Amino acid sequence: MQDFIPDPKRWAALALLCAAQFIVILDTSIIGVALPAMQADLGFSAGGLSWIFNAYVIAFGGLLLLGGRLGDLLGARRIFAGGFAILTLASLLAGLAPSQEMLLAGRALQGVGAALIAPSALTILMRLFGHDGAELGKAFGFWGAAAAAGGSAGVFLGGVITEWMSWNWTFLINVPLGLLVLALVPAVLGKSPRSSGGIDWFGAISVTGALVSLVYAIVSIESAGSDPSQTLSILVVSGILFAIFLIAQFARREPLLPLGIFKAPNLAAGNLVMALLGAAWIPLWFFLNLYLQQILGLSALASGLALLPMTVTIMVVMVGLSGRLIGRFGAKPNLVLGLLLMGGALWMFANLPPDGTFLMDVLPASLLAAFGMALAYIPTTMTGMAGARPEETGLASGLINTTYQIGSAIGLAIMVALSTSGSGEGTGQTAETMLAGFQTAFLGAGVAAGVAALAALLFVGTSGPQKDVPVG
Repeated sequence: MQDFIPDPKRWAALALLCAAQFIVILDTSIIGVALPAMQADLGFSAGGLSWIFNAYVIAFGGLLLLGGRLGDLLGARRIFAGGFAILTLASLLAGLAPSQEMLLAGRALQGVGAALIAPSALTILMRLFGHDGAELGKAFGFWGAAAAAGGSAGVFLGGVITEWMSWNWTFLINVPLGLLVLALVPAVLGKSPRSSGGIDWFGAISVTGALVSLVYAIVSIESAGSDPSQTLSILVVSGILFAIFLIAQFARREPLLPLGIFKAPNLAAGNLVMALLGAAWIPLWFFLNLYLQQILGLSALASGLALLPMTVTIMVVMVGLSGRLIGRFGAKPNLVLGLLLMGGALWMFANLPPDGTFLMDVLPASLLAAFGMALAYIPTTMTGMAGARPEETGLASGLINTTYQIGSAIGLAIMVALSTSGSGEGTGQTAETMLAGFQTAFLGAGVAAGVAALAALLFVGTSGPQKDVPVG
C-alpha cells in the first residue's frame, strides 16, 4: 500500500459508477408504479405480475457470481461496458414488447446486463478507493445515495410516464441513458487488472437453474391449490441442482464460488443479513405501490409522488448521516437499529385501513421504513465485503449482490403467495380481499426484517467505532 498511487480520475470515475447504480436501480423502481397499467394492457394475472420483477431478479441474482468472476478474469471495465450494452438492448426489447412473453424475455435480459454491471462497478469502486478508509466510506455514501436517487427518480418518472405517455417508456428511457454511459466509459475508467484462471460455466448454469426453479415453485404454490405434487417436484429439482452446484464447487480446481471465501470475517453473516434485508424491502415497495393505487385509488402519477418522500429520505440519510453514525458507533449497531425500524414500519403497514389517507397512514410508516433502510444497507454491504482478500473483491461484490437479489426474489415470491392465500377466494374482486392479502404480505415482510435484526445481533462481529472502513 505504500507505493500505491491513487487514480487522479477516481472521483470522475465514481460519478460514472454512481450514474450506473442510478440507472440499474431506476430500471427496477420505475416499473413499480406502472405495474397496474402493464397488467391491464397485457393481461397479467396477480401472480404473473410478480414475474415482471422476478424475471429480472432471477437472471440478475442467478448470474451475479458469474459476473463477478468474469470481472476478475477479463477486467472489470470490460465487463461493466458489456453489461451496459446488454442492458440497453434489453430495455429496447422490453419497451417494444407486444406480449407478456416478450416483456418477460426483455426483463430477464435486463437482469443479465445488470448481473455484469453491479459486481464490476462495485469492484472498480473498491479498487479506486480501497487505499483510504475515509475516502471509501465517502464513496460508499455517494454509491448508496445514487441508488436512492434512482429509486426516487424511478417512482416519479414511472408515475409521469404512465400517466401521460405509456408504460413502454418506463423501459425505453434506459436506451439513451445506457448509450451515454457507454460513450463515457473509455474516457473516465482506466483499464482494470485481470487475474488468471478459468470460468466455471457448469457452476453458473446449475446455480441459476436451482434459483429459477426455487422461485418458480414458491410463486406457483397458490395456483397449485389442493394438489401440491407439482410444486414439491420443482422444489426437489431445485434442491438437487443446489446439491450438484455445491459438490461441484468442492470438486473443481477453479470453482465459481470458492467456499473458502466464507472464512473471511463477517462475510457469511453479512450475506445472510443482506438476503433477509431484500426479502423485507422489496415486498414493502411492491405491495405499497399496489395499496396506493388499488386501495386508495391514487393515479400512477400520484402514487409516484407519494413514494418520493421515502426515497428522498434514504438518499439524504445515506449521504449526510449514515457514514457519520458508522464512524461513531460502528456498523453493527446501525445495522440492527435500521432493521428494527424497518420491521416496525412493516407492522404499521400491516395495519393499514381500507379508508386510509396518505398523510396519516402511509407517510409516517414510509419515512420510518426509509430511515431503517438507509441505516442498514451500507453497513450490510461493508460487512459482506470487508473481509475479502483484494483478489476476491469481484467475487465478494458478486456474492453480496446475489444474496440481496435472490433474497428479494424469494421474499417477494413468498409474500405474493401469502397475499393470495390471505385474501381468500375472489382475490382482486373487492378492495377488502385485496387489502387482506396486502396486510398479510406486509406482516410476512416484517417477520423477515425481524429475523434479519436477530441474525445481525447474533452473528455479525462488532468492529466498534471507526474512522476508516476496513477493506480487507
